[in-house]
Amino acid sequence: MNAADVIYLPETPAHDPEIDHINEEAFGPGRFTRAAYKIREGGPCERALSFVATYGGVVIASVKMTRIAAGKGRGLMLGPLAVRPDYMNVGIGRKLVRMALEAAHKAGAPAVILVGDEPYYGPLGFKRIPRGQMSMPRPVDLDRLLAVEFETGAVAKLTGMVDHEDLATEGERLKLAALAEA
Repeated sequence: MNAADVIYLPETPAHDPEIDHINEEAFGPGRFTRAAYKIREGGPCERALSFVATYGGVVIASVKMTRIAAGKGRGLMLGPLAVRPDYMNVGIGRKLVRMALEAAHKAGAPAVILVGDEPYYGPLGFKRIPRGQMSMPRPVDLDRLLAVEFETGAVAKLTGMVDHEDLATEGERLKLAALAEA
């Protein structure tokens, strides 16, 4: 494989079957029990900030971004990032992460979080979130909660339970409606 022949594209609905296959291959059936997956169930990913890598017209890697909320903070969650085994360790995943981060920054996202390995994501700008600042809807190793901050103080606003922003917005709307009725 020649890395110069890899084409990087914004994700579209046409890529979904291949992305599902890549994620199944990378994470197996256990992916549905992960905390990040539970958050993603709350609403759609941001297709304009999600990307695929193709080689010979076939999707070989993908990365997604999902809007999240925690406490008074808002941001994006990166993941899953998956690369087909035959194409690993040549920089495709890192390039996808860089593209997604650049798109998120241009879109005005205050911060991006993920659950991942600091040795891999640290060189891409991610830093560990202070232990106990955030919690996830399912068990997760808190030392693997990482973030990139685009706006000073944005990560500090991300406190408590992380959820898809759509669910947090709906919850806030329902609380305001209940207060109005009281």
